[in-house]
Amino acid sequence: MLESQQTTPETVCFPAAAQIAKLRRRVRRNGHASTETVHLISSRPLEMLPAEALQKLKRDYWCIESALHYRLDDVLDEDRSRVRKPKSAHVLGMFRRLAVSLAISWLEKKRQTRKRASTRDFQDHLRAANARNAHCFVTANSPTSWLP
Repeated sequence: MLESQQTTPETVCFPAAAQIAKLRRRVRRNGHASTETVHLISSRPLEMLPAEALQKLKRDYWCIESALHYRLDDVLDEDRSRVRKPKSAHVLGMFRRLAVSLAISWLEKKRQTRKRASTRDFQDHLRAANARNAHCFVTANSPTSWLP
């Protein structure tokens, strides 16, 4: 449920604020369902960004968060990376994103066969025959030629 109201920048200490919304949502963490409240602040006035559009923006944000950032942060443990040299961090980040892209492709094929799978399952799949897969990947003429 999304409530939206006009506000002044002084009320929320954001100089460009035009509106604030209170979003109550049901969440499930560690198997427990609960309700949480978050506040959204926008510089767009209510006429330009009604409550429904603001809610859609918030949902779209979570699609990105759960599709990419969860895999990078939780599965590939990117946040705990100890790499400090900018070029090395950039290259490692590109490899992580490549791995996520390949995992998403693999997961989509699994979804078409109605088999439940995760990014960790993709990693296990690669470990099963990693030498063969690595060779096929490096010498591939097309992006899917490494698949069995």
